[in-house]
Amino acid sequence: MSNSRRRSGRRLRYLLARAPVAAVLVAGCAPAGPAGPPRASAPTSSAPAASASPSAGSASTAGFAPQVRRYSAAAGVDAQLLMAILYNESYKPHDPKLERAWQKMDPNAAFGVANMHRGTFDDTKRGRDFAGRTWEELPDDPDLAIEAAAWYLHDLAAVLPAHWPARYTRDELLALGYNAGPGSMKSFAGGATPGPVAQSYLDRLHANWDAAAEALR
Repeated sequence: MSNSRRRSGRRLRYLLARAPVAAVLVAGCAPAGPAGPPRASAPTSSAPAASASPSAGSASTAGFAPQVRRYSAAAGVDAQLLMAILYNESYKPHDPKLERAWQKMDPNAAFGVANMHRGTFDDTKRGRDFAGRTWEELPDDPDLAIEAAAWYLHDLAAVLPAHWPARYTRDELLALGYNAGPGSMKSFAGGATPGPVAQSYLDRLHANWDAAAEALR
């Protein structure tokens, strides 16, 4: 065998020996799956056509305009504010199964299209038409979630001072209260500066304000 053929044979054996190692290295560089909860799959709702409530997992936020009009009028709050808050809260997929799976990992998670916590819902429902409903129903019932959000805004408005030195409008303060709670809202009304989370929420409210108005036309 010539020297060139021997060198070719050795080269081939070397490459074959390295092939499994290369395969392992390539596999090790493959990206991992997404962190956190899985993405919601496309819903297969079988709700009757007569229902006016869009599916929480599939309908766009604009599809909730009829409920927003109805419940904001009943609660005496600005429909555009309520709609903009729903846009703010649409950052996560509102799929009932996904929400419940996530709540098992984070017991303090919020439920429903308006992202309401258990304590807030239980306080808001007292004396209201939905007093007999439970927080656990929110993921499956967008109407209930929006009704509760409207009345929570009503309750926040009731604890706002008559006048405040801060530069915020009433709707801006109510949105801050929805995000950070009534105590923080009153502090902001008194001139306190919102932290990064509350300020981000207010910035998103401004960004969603026109879309909320368009949805309600």
